[in-house]
Amino acid sequence: MIWITLTIIAAVLFGIYAERRWPSLAGPGSRRSLTILLYLVIPPIIFINLARADFDLGVGVGLGLGLVTVMLVGFAGWLIAVPLLKLPRPVAGAVICCVVTSNTGYLGYPMVLTLMGGDDLTQGVVYDVVVSGIALTVFAFGVGAAFGTRAGEGFRERVRAFFLKNPLLYAAILGWLAPQWMAPDILVDISWVLVILILPVGFFAVGAVLAEEERIGAIRLPPKLHKPVAGVIFARLLLSPALLIVLSMPFSGIPRSFYLMAAMPTGLNSMIVGHAYGLDLRTTAEALVYTTGIVIAGAVGWSLLS
Repeated sequence: MIWITLTIIAAVLFGIYAERRWPSLAGPGSRRSLTILLYLVIPPIIFINLARADFDLGVGVGLGLGLVTVMLVGFAGWLIAVPLLKLPRPVAGAVICCVVTSNTGYLGYPMVLTLMGGDDLTQGVVYDVVVSGIALTVFAFGVGAAFGTRAGEGFRERVRAFFLKNPLLYAAILGWLAPQWMAPDILVDISWVLVILILPVGFFAVGAVLAEEERIGAIRLPPKLHKPVAGVIFARLLLSPALLIVLSMPFSGIPRSFYLMAAMPTGLNSMIVGHAYGLDLRTTAEALVYTTGIVIAGAVGWSLLS
């Protein structure tokens, strides 16, 4: 975990430095790198690992419970943001979005591979594609449309974009349908190397986006901890894994990587949703930084004690 921590810190700091040094290049470049990951890198990882995955009863139950967990923590985020804190709609929407989106891809893949191993990564990819994918495309975008200040796109347009611009969906479908011989050991090993390469690219983008938001006055660095962010920390990092553990008690065979995935920090995609729909970017960026830092600190402590 030490190398993961150092890589994340270095990537974020370099992203911040690059955006301040080359503001016309770093921000757009980081977004292009995320596009490359989305279309060229992550789809084969998903395909290969899904083709090798064993979908038994425990996996199916775990995925169902994972989706129930996301819905429950999203409702908890709404309770914290709206009735309890009475936040403005863009801030409340940012809190809920940060609660339902999780970094099971850029951070979850490397953490599962490092802390648990390749076999657990295969099941972790399944969780990421099904649970986190639905959480992003259905729940997070729904929150943005309901709470954002720029929610102008119609339902039909969003549905069309989902099916036409979602390579992960088709990689997942093909991976589920593919026989295991289409994912030999050599390709699985290559996919694990690609997983490691995702980490610096993804967190460079985090640093560049944060610095870009600071430059235009949307946030301040370092971000301050306040009640909306504390609510995200509680729901995303504590309530989410606790609910999955409680819900799964009557069942057996649920992959252990699912519990780690349920405790992942707020995902970078929350920034994308916030930009698109006009949610509060300061709250989103601060929640991303704090939840990621807490998870990394916990993972380092776990690796040192184990």
